Order: sequence, then structure tokens, then C-alpha cells
Amino acid sequence: MLKQLTIKNYALIQQLELLPSAQLNIITGETGAGKSIMLGAIGLLLGNRAENKVLFDETEKCVIEGIFDIKGYGLQAIFEENDIDYDETCVIRREIAPSGKSRAFLNDTPANLDLLKQIGVKLMDIHSQHDTLRLGTNEYQLGVVDAFAQNTDVLQHYQQTYKAYRKAESNYKKLVTEAQAAAKELDYNKFLLEELLKAKLDNLHQETLEQELEVLENVEQIKEKLATTLQYFTDGEFGISKSLKSVLVQLNSLAHFGENYQNLANRLQSVVIEVQDIVREVESEEENLVTDQERTLALQEQLSLLYNLQKKHSATTVQELLTLRNELDKKVSLVLNLDEELQTAQKAQQKAMDEMKKAAEVLSASRLAVLPSIENAINELLVDLGMPNARLQIAHQPIDFEVMGNDEVTFLFSANKGKKPETLKSVASGGEFSRLMLCVKYILAGKTALPTIIFDEIDTGISGEVAIKVAKMMKKMSDRHQLVVITHLPQMASNGHAHYYVYKDNSTERTISRIKQLSHDERIHEIAQMIGGAKPSATAYESAKELLAMY
Repeated sequence: MLKQLTIKNYALIQQLELLPSAQLNIITGETGAGKSIMLGAIGLLLGNRAENKVLFDETEKCVIEGIFDIKGYGLQAIFEENDIDYDETCVIRREIAPSGKSRAFLNDTPANLDLLKQIGVKLMDIHSQHDTLRLGTNEYQLGVVDAFAQNTDVLQHYQQTYKAYRKAESNYKKLVTEAQAAAKELDYNKFLLEELLKAKLDNLHQETLEQELEVLENVEQIKEKLATTLQYFTDGEFGISKSLKSVLVQLNSLAHFGENYQNLANRLQSVVIEVQDIVREVESEEENLVTDQERTLALQEQLSLLYNLQKKHSATTVQELLTLRNELDKKVSLVLNLDEELQTAQKAQQKAMDEMKKAAEVLSASRLAVLPSIENAINELLVDLGMPNARLQIAHQPIDFEVMGNDEVTFLFSANKGKKPETLKSVASGGEFSRLMLCVKYILAGKTALPTIIFDEIDTGISGEVAIKVAKMMKKMSDRHQLVVITHLPQMASNGHAHYYVYKDNSTERTISRIKQLSHDERIHEIAQMIGGAKPSATAYESAKELLAMY
């Protein structure tokens, strides 16, 4: 429900503030005074795009703000999904800078236009003769049926099962596609996997093998160099070992001459011991180093296989080959376990489908049950609205499962006696559409939490007793919902709980559009003018008083 509307610096509006009644609000005024301008401003709150040309003063920004009571509209989830604080009082604001840049805010949090539209459609419904085209769509007609049947919970349950089914279906199809692709590559993948398994890559250290092979391939050369090394250490009088021992004897003989000589002798003693140890290790290496042709060939084959695999798979390390082997193993296993996995996925899909069908049956039964009631209610109202020969029928047919169920409903209408009902797009005129839409809104008023409804001259083309009946219908609707009605009919104007008058103020250099709430006496004068023109007669004033007294 709209609690307050503020418009600043928009088109002909310098400043406007409206505190509407919670029930039926009437707006009247001369043509071009600004009623449609006000609707344009409200449209901006609902997410319509803005233009900088709408600024009253091009040096100042335009601000349009609506304060709404949103208790009972079930909007908490939308606020939570968009990380916006929820409060039962919601403030929507649009700002248009002189540069043309537009900004939107929801409870002082920046918001995009899509979110404003998502929220706005729940809060306000601007209904005009042109807007009745929505009634001709199957989507809207199905929504009418669901609203009348109060199917919110039933529809929500179906949509949950529908979503679960689509997910299960997608999982199954994805698995089938993956398995089919894997099956086509199975033989090749098995061949690659067997090659990698044959290489015995686990715990294989490539550098160690390469080093061992290099030694085996150069045994003679290494033995020769080791023998030469031993000769340097042990050969004749001039071998390193014998020379070092001779030097050690000389230093030991000097030890008693001072501690420094003793230290030198001790250090050399360590060298002699280390050299002796080196000699023993060189001797051992030289003795143990033998030609092993069999081991050499084995290493050559193993490394050759490894090099070929690395080249084939563009790998540089053993670990990369191991990773590839594990991936191939998974692909091969997927195909080998294909039947079991597909069977599991297919069962899950079938179970989800069965649950969706059960939910759809409940939803369809609920919809079918209310179709006669909707037809009867609307046909009775059409008679009251001056269309005694009008007839509405609702056709139903099953369709493939969609997010809204597997039902398609089509409103068929005939305004004339003896004329077969056809789709609304084919037969209904603008005025007939408007009255039919009013009937639809009326029957839904007691069934659901409708948003604030703005009727923009929906009463065009009616008069007399029909106009009185339309006014009474709207008055009754306003017992449960907030209505704003822009009208030129005195029967309608006398019906409101609050009456606002839009007029042009030419007292300054520029024409300004203003609005004011009329007192009881001012309402009499305005309604009298609507009946009798700019200078109403005494009879017009009496008629205005009678109309006000009727409601």
C-alpha cells in the first residue's frame, strides 16, 4: 500500500506530495493538468527508464520517492536474495541528475532497475485502457486462475518438484553424453593406459636411473681413471701417501721445540688418515666396478620407454605421466561402470518425474475446479456493467511440463448475442477489455493481496447506471485494497474516501502542476462542474450533493 508519494522537479511538477487514503482515492482535474505526468513519475518508481528531459528545472536533480507498507506481500525472500535490509515500511527512490544520470534506491540501498521492476510489480498495478492488453496473454490468464484458486502453496510445491526434475534430467543427460564420448575413446584410452602401466612409473626416479646408466656405459674409462688415481697415491718413493708420511716424521721430530710445531704435526696426521681412507674407497670402487651388459641394456630400455612416453604426451617429468595415467584410469573406469551409474541416474530422474507429475495433477485439479466459478462470477458482473449479452468461457488443455505446470488456459469472449466466444485478442474492443479487466480485478480482490491499483480513466465510454455500478464495484474493492482512480465521471468522483484535484498554476512565469485534497464543499463544487461545466447550475449542485450522499 502506498503511504506517501513525493515528486520534486519532474516535468510540470515543481513539488508534489500525496498522502493517499488506504481505500479509494479519486483524482480529477482538467485535461493536461498533470494527471498523466504523475503516472509517469510513479512509473519511474516501478523501474521504467528515465530521461533528463523530464526535469522541471534543468539545473536541479529530480527526486521521486514512494513510501509503501509491504506487510503481507511476501517480499522478504527478494530482499534477502539481493542483500537488502527488509522492513515492513519500504522506501523506493529515483533520482535523475541534470546530466541525465539516473539512480535508484531501495531502503537507501542502491538498486538496479530490474530489481525495482521485480519489487514494483508486487506493489503497484497501473491499469489503463492500453494496459488491458496483458489480459489477452495466456500467462496472465493462468495467473488469474491461480490467484482465484489461491494456489500459492500448491504452485510453489509443483515448481520445487519441477526444478528437482530438471536437475535430475540434466544430470542424467550429462552422464549419458560423457559416457558416450568416453565409450568412443575407450579402446584408445585403454591402449594409452596399458603403455603407462607397463612403464612401472610408481617410485621411479628418472635422475637416479640416468646416473646409473651413465656409469655403466663408461665403466672402462672410470676404472682407468681410478687406477691412475691410486698410482698417484701409492706408486714408489714419490707416491702421495709415502711422501705425506715422511713429512709427518719430520714435523713430529720438531714437536718438542714448540706447541706450534706440534699443532702442525697433528693437522698433518689428520690429512694422512683422510688420505688413507680415500685410498681405501678408491680401491673399493675400482674393484667393485665391473661391466654389467645385462643391467645396461635393461636401463637403456627402461629409459628409452620413458623418453618416448614423455615425448608422446608432451610431458617433462614422471609426475606428469602419473597424473595422465590416473586421468586415463578414471575415464576407463567410467565406461566400465557405465551401466550402474546410468541406471542410478535414470532411477533418480524417473523418481523426480513421478513426484513432479503428482504435484502437477494436484495443481491442475485445483485450477480446473475453479474455472466454472470464474466464468459465472465474471459473466454476472458483465451484465451489471451494461453488457448483458457478453459471455466469457475459459478453455483448458494440457501441455508439456513447464515452470507454471502443464496447463494452458485461454479466455474466450463474446460481447454480442449469438456470437461464438473467441480469444480476447480477436474480439474484444478497448472499452470491453477495460470492463472485463475490472471484473477480473474485482473477483480477485477477495482472494489475494493485490498491489495498489491505479485505474487511469478506465471508465471511458460508460455513463448513467453502468457508471454507478462501476463506482460501487470499486468502492467495494477498496474495502480490501488501496485504489487510485483517475476519472472524468461524476458518479466515480463522488465515490472516493479521498478526492484530489490536479490543476495548473499559472501565477508564476512558468506553468506548474499542483494537487490538493478537496474538502467536502470543494468536492461538491468539483463534481458539479463535472456535471454542468465551468459554471454549474443549481441543479448540478443538487445532483453533486445527491451523488455524494449515495456513497
